[in-house]
Amino acid sequence: MREQFNYFSQSTTGLANLSESLLDEMIFIRFSYREQQAIVEFLDYEISKIDNLINKIQLQNQKLQEFRQSLISNVVTGKIKV
Repeated sequence: MREQFNYFSQSTTGLANLSESLLDEMIFIRFSYREQQAIVEFLDYEISKIDNLINKIQLQNQKLQEFRQSLISNVVTGKIKV
């Protein structure tokens, strides 16, 4: 759609010069409600997988930070010899 707007727009101001006749020439894709729902469900599922991965990585980072602090503390107090 963006390519069509850019093609039909005749000015550097973007969409300022689009007329109704130009809009009539443009192709718009319409999905049925069922197709829209299927797309939404697919995206929700994929986003939830990504969110779960992000949460796992954040938890791992937190555990690594705690381990690092513990290791530093043990070295400084002499519990671990380097």
